[in-house]
Amino acid sequence: MTARTAPPVLVVGAGPTGLVAALTLARNNVPVRIIEQEPQHRHGQRGAGIQPRTFEVFHFLRVPEIHERATPILPLQEHKRGSLGPLNTFPAVDYTEPTPAIPYYNPKLMGQPTLETIIREHLAQLGYTIELGTRLISFSQDERCVRAKVVKYRSDDGEEIEEDVEAAYLIGADGVKGMIRKRLELTFLGSTLGNNYMEFGDIRLEVEGLDRDHWHVFGQTSQDAISLRPPDELGNDGWQFVVVNPSFDGQDLAQDETALVDHIKDFTGLGDDVTIKEVMWVSGFRPNIRMVNKFSVGRAFVAGDAAHVHSPAGGQGLNSGIQDAVDLTLSMSLTYHRQFNIAWKIALVYKGLSPASLLDTYATERLPVIAEMLGLTTQIHRQMFGDIGSNLERAMRREKNVYMLGVNYRSSPIVVDEFVSTPGGSVAHSAYGEMQEGVLQAGDRAPDAPSLVPVITPNPGSTRMFDIFASTHHTIIIFAPSLAVPAVQSMIVTLQEVISKELAKCVVVLPGSHSEPGGRVESRMSSGEDETIDVQVLVDQAGHAYRRYVVVVEGEIKIVVVRPDGVVGAIVRGVAGLERYFDGVF
Repeated sequence: MTARTAPPVLVVGAGPTGLVAALTLARNNVPVRIIEQEPQHRHGQRGAGIQPRTFEVFHFLRVPEIHERATPILPLQEHKRGSLGPLNTFPAVDYTEPTPAIPYYNPKLMGQPTLETIIREHLAQLGYTIELGTRLISFSQDERCVRAKVVKYRSDDGEEIEEDVEAAYLIGADGVKGMIRKRLELTFLGSTLGNNYMEFGDIRLEVEGLDRDHWHVFGQTSQDAISLRPPDELGNDGWQFVVVNPSFDGQDLAQDETALVDHIKDFTGLGDDVTIKEVMWVSGFRPNIRMVNKFSVGRAFVAGDAAHVHSPAGGQGLNSGIQDAVDLTLSMSLTYHRQFNIAWKIALVYKGLSPASLLDTYATERLPVIAEMLGLTTQIHRQMFGDIGSNLERAMRREKNVYMLGVNYRSSPIVVDEFVSTPGGSVAHSAYGEMQEGVLQAGDRAPDAPSLVPVITPNPGSTRMFDIFASTHHTIIIFAPSLAVPAVQSMIVTLQEVISKELAKCVVVLPGSHSEPGGRVESRMSSGEDETIDVQVLVDQAGHAYRRYVVVVEGEIKIVVVRPDGVVGAIVRGVAGLERYFDGVF
């Protein structure tokens, strides 16, 4: 049975979460179908903030355009209601100089239509398109598969055609109002922030005196306010607006374009000097703080807004959904053939490379992260919108945990660390914590390290850890003082015998002072046969890898396994530790 004739994974919802899940599966040669009930691709900038950790995910998925085309966050300029005169101007986000370990250290902005278009282009290169106007109406499941009934709308004659679909797994990325969570009878625990009505939208303005060099805020966010941000994606007259008002009853402005236009004119003080050329998109809501009690039932999973919702303050939503998708689908592919979080796990399980129990760790790993994220975003929301007379500049000064670089799975049952005394580390550590200088444990984000020089290369130059990592394989990094060490040679031979190159890429990293020639080393085995040890051998010329992966004992052999989602799966001393880790994954 070929990949394309095998039962696919059915992804419901073609927003960022669903598209990333589909792309991760497709990269792992897992057949996928993506359906979207809307007849056209979505409009609206929506949540445009992309955090550094998410840029890393797109790097491993080989989607560089996201970071290349995203734009820096403009400085904020505060105005009194009804006046263009600036009261205060300050950076929305303090710039941080990238480091060898953190090449993407600053959040940037990209409207969701642009982001989704880029991902769809990569899916198209792999032969996949989105089935628009197609909605899921029911599904059932057993131990073997999911049976779904979908309805397709035909735009040429207006008819709807039913289709029965057999899928290996079902991923619900159908949003907060989606049906999959409800059909699975998952609880959606939490509350509504009833004292804040918010409205997001995109408009085209013809106006003088309102520059496009700032993100403008009129009024006080703790009472009522309007912000206007000028994204170039909307053209030279396009603006994204956010209206904050505790007194609106829900749909006042979203349903009344005239009232919306008058509200913007009133707040900016421009009156008839501003012409609203087009209201491109608008959506109103009261923020909810909710999450599911579990992420799956049988072969059906939920991710993104279908699994958790929160205030947009802090810019965590889109990013959390993307990281859900990656965590889940990478497991699926290993189990499928035997199938990034949900994506890499589904991929491994689908392929038949991993047991179905690997998918249980999707919830085990993500639930603590999401629970802390809800608390974080609620705190930021209250700082920005909750206190009368709150100071916006002070409210925008946030800890760097919003960058998500400290998000970790140290307590995961499938990570292995032989360099800490207890599972999860000897000291309690937040799942949404800050990175700790000089500390790296299994479950942490794997750092980058440039200036890795191949011992033998047809093209002189260097590589970096992030270009070795990918969403399609584990990476086994062997830090060793020399290739001449018998234990190192034995370890490499053993790995070549028991782990396919398609599942794990093995590299040896020698210290910067090393000058041993030859990327191919011949060694006589105990059997007396001649065998060739063929691995990529790199010299850590600048010392970044040894420093960031905390190889501090001279002559020490340390092995770090990096998962397809860029998380450290194991830190061990030898083959026995590797067996412990891979026994839990494959």
